Amino acid sequence: MTQIFDNPADFAEEALDGFVAANRGYVARVDGGVVRSTEVPAGQVAVVVGGGSGHYPAFAGLVGPGLAAGAVCGNIFTSPSAGQAYRVAKAANAGGGVLFSYGNYAGDVIHFGEAQQRLNAEGIDTRTVLVADDIASAPRDQIEKRRGIAGDLTVFKIAGAAAEAGLDLDAVERLAVRANYRTRSLGVAFDGCTLPGATEPLFHVPAGQMALGLGIHGEPGIAEQPMPTASELAELLVSRLLQDKPDDAGNRVVAILNGLGRVKYEELFLLFGKVEKLLTTAGLTVVEPECGELVTSLDMSGLSLTLLWLDEELERYWSAPAHTPGFRKGTMAGRERRTRVELAVPEDVAAAEVEGTTAAAAGLGRLAAAVLAQMQDAVVEHETELGRLDAIAGDGDHGIGMRRGVDAAAAAARDASAEGASVQRVLTAAGEAWSERAGGTSGALWGSALAAAGRSLGTKDLYRGEDAAVAVAAFADAVTILGKAEPGDKTMVDALLPFRDAFLAALDDGTPMTRALAAAVTAARQAADATASLRPLKGRARPLADKSLGHPDPGAVSFALIATRVSDYLDFLEQPLPDSRLVDSRLAASVAGDGARA
Repeated sequence: MTQIFDNPADFAEEALDGFVAANRGYVARVDGGVVRSTEVPAGQVAVVVGGGSGHYPAFAGLVGPGLAAGAVCGNIFTSPSAGQAYRVAKAANAGGGVLFSYGNYAGDVIHFGEAQQRLNAEGIDTRTVLVADDIASAPRDQIEKRRGIAGDLTVFKIAGAAAEAGLDLDAVERLAVRANYRTRSLGVAFDGCTLPGATEPLFHVPAGQMALGLGIHGEPGIAEQPMPTASELAELLVSRLLQDKPDDAGNRVVAILNGLGRVKYEELFLLFGKVEKLLTTAGLTVVEPECGELVTSLDMSGLSLTLLWLDEELERYWSAPAHTPGFRKGTMAGRERRTRVELAVPEDVAAAEVEGTTAAAAGLGRLAAAVLAQMQDAVVEHETELGRLDAIAGDGDHGIGMRRGVDAAAAAARDASAEGASVQRVLTAAGEAWSERAGGTSGALWGSALAAAGRSLGTKDLYRGEDAAVAVAAFADAVTILGKAEPGDKTMVDALLPFRDAFLAALDDGTPMTRALAAAVTAARQAADATASLRPLKGRARPLADKSLGHPDPGAVSFALIATRVSDYLDFLEQPLPDSRLVDSRLAASVAGDGARA
């Protein structure tokens, strides 16, 4: 259990600050993560890695000569935001382009993907190589769906060494892709990990049992079995990986036995000795192995075995020197401290937007902020429930992630509305804050959807039913296009699309907006409940589909809860009040006029 902290919500940021203070010879702090603090040759490819915190030495501990140029660091077990990835990559760029590499998780793919688009639009050639080494997370014929676990290290190391050798972006990308294809990992857990501030682990493994195929974000394993002896465990891990070896595998492998936080070095060494003997018996030569804590999961009791099948080129770059806080190989000459130019602060257009906003439009902006406050209340009320629901087949962080996002969004909306901002500006600010603070898949989807709704509404003194229809459609389109989920995948989309369809149909029939919204909420709640019968086809719950059956999707449930609260609030504003002095201060936003309720 993590015991050293002030505020659990600040744990990741404060830990990163302390890491930089302890390793200034290697890294410098930038907004969103770290970059090398030593000089980088002009024109060198910048390998930028990243993901959620809680995995040290991945990701910040792998920044330094011979490995990564920068690391993007999200909150605990949560993907960083697109803004964080963009800022770290911009600071790490040395003129040779950027290669993003990270584990194959939906939130990371969305956020890093948005950052990649932005960098490419600015003329910085940016590519991505997803790490997908976990053989337990998808069958071999769906290898592209596998998630990344401790195989991160082999891909990052090969790419970083190739960049250090002066290879161009095409070559670095090619080698990273090959390293990923030839890497296989399998993990086991003996008990779950505990998030900072939590009193219980994300999951428990029954006494005397072992979970096979766990994920590094606290996802439970795909099967449980009696606890084996060390020899039996070595046989299980080695045999499963050899059965899944790449088609062009040779007989030289890198073996990485990785502790996940609570299994300590003597136990790892004991097990590695047995692993090495089995590999040798199978006719393989073990080349420069690693045994220790390399990609952890806070205090999880567990371990993983990774095999990288080498060819001559991959072996050269695996064996090349590297010098980082958390991973060192060979020797490298010292580097001068880097003179880092801070990123230019973007021009603030918000003030200019507010200047031209009428009093009526500003009043509607205050109403939008009041709606965000209601959304916040709904999430706060159900945070624990959403976390428990997510822990059944995921990592249990949906409630925490939604809370972080909506807290930031509500605060940004409140600040923008206090300055006299319109609905468009309020929702845009809220969306940007949600994405930035929450990270993860839900952060990307909610942030983009709020911003899209705001853009569709624009700045007006009066909104009518057709404006609401356009905004709901824009919200739904943002979620489906960015998340690429379809009905039946067991995601938020399964509640969102019935909500959209019911709302638009009711408006088409001439139903007043608040009643149309109530009908849409009924459809969303029924659809969210119905997800209990679905098997997840997206996200971290997908490898644990059987455990998910019988339980509704947390993303669909949270959407329905928020929609319900918003509907109830707007309906309340419609009700006649016998004494205007009884109006709650949050309802002052409704003074903008009847257009807000058209």
